[in-house]
Amino acid sequence: MSVLIVGAAMGGLRTAENLRKSGYFGAITVMGDEVHAPYNRPPLSKDVLSAEVTHEAVAFPARVEVADVTWMFGSRAASLNLSEHTVTTTEATVHPWSALVIATGLRPRRLDLPPLAGRHVVRSLDDAIALRAELVAGAKVVVVGSGFLGCELAATATKLGCIVTVVTPSAQPMIRPLGSVLAAALRLRLEAHGVTFLTGSTIESVEGDSAVRRVIVSGGRELRADVLIEAIGSQCNTDWLEGNGLDLADGVLSDNALRVIGADGSVNDDVYVVGDVARFPNLMFDHEPRRVEHWNIPTDTGKRAGAVLAAWLKRDGSFAEVVDTPFAPMPSFWSNQFDLKLQAYGLPELADEAHLLEGELTGDAAMGYYRAGVLVGVVGVGLKAALLPYRQLIAAGAG
Repeated sequence: MSVLIVGAAMGGLRTAENLRKSGYFGAITVMGDEVHAPYNRPPLSKDVLSAEVTHEAVAFPARVEVADVTWMFGSRAASLNLSEHTVTTTEATVHPWSALVIATGLRPRRLDLPPLAGRHVVRSLDDAIALRAELVAGAKVVVVGSGFLGCELAATATKLGCIVTVVTPSAQPMIRPLGSVLAAALRLRLEAHGVTFLTGSTIESVEGDSAVRRVIVSGGRELRADVLIEAIGSQCNTDWLEGNGLDLADGVLSDNALRVIGADGSVNDDVYVVGDVARFPNLMFDHEPRRVEHWNIPTDTGKRAGAVLAAWLKRDGSFAEVVDTPFAPMPSFWSNQFDLKLQAYGLPELADEAHLLEGELTGDAAMGYYRAGVLVGVVGVGLKAALLPYRQLIAAGAG
């Protein structure tokens, strides 16, 4: 019996580690399209981007559990043949498997603009290295998108001496996860550090010979730009899975055990999905399958898939019990923007109302997010330790 994990980022790594911890000692191969060993992505838009961007700065430590795992870096999956139990790479190499773990994650969405120099996204280490070289003092930077990534990049570029404008169709930055009240308060604090926001705006075109020189915003406004950073969301890396009868409507559908579910409702005991691309029901909240892109999800889903798959592979009679064990990971994320230290638990985006729990919106604060009167999320600006009781309330009552 052999396990093939397609995706060599955090989710793939944690799955391999937990297959071993759960008692599976057969062959494991991890295939990844990047040339780098697994590394931590969130710091690429925060502290690491402010300094020298290197693999050493973000690499995960090598653990003994995966010392005998076969790693295939720089190898991209092109297609899956579910009935034949094979994955074929872009180099036309065929890899058979007894069990498969899908961990291919996301890729950045791109604007439909000419391929000029100076256009950047930040998802990979190489992306961050390329962007860091252009974030020099005095550079005029336009960031498209005002989610956490866009705001983090805007803050980092401003700290490096760049002149930064954020263009967003939203009424406020970070409004979808934070709601209008907290989002408006944080916008004022980012503006106080020098970030300019053009809300309710989109990019119509860019101008320049070989590199970006000007950005044309809706309404015809022109912005000088040396760098254009696109932070407009992500797409699921599921193209290679098409044609196998899977539900790929938004990521890869699975059950609570992370077993992949077909479009016909069939459950695959030998195919699992982890990380950002997994659409699964989190029983902390309800039975609705959702994708969650928070930083802890690759680790939590990797642990879960590793334990369930190991039980199936070992054939020791534990599989049904492990599958039936409820999986209810606590989503969490963090964001550093200038002196703002944001920490969140739960799923604030599920809320129908929000209330200030502690502090003041002009300083340290905790905002609670409620669905039908039940706390489903909390976001803290500062107050990290004070969030722990709210975290426990979410875990106890959100479902």
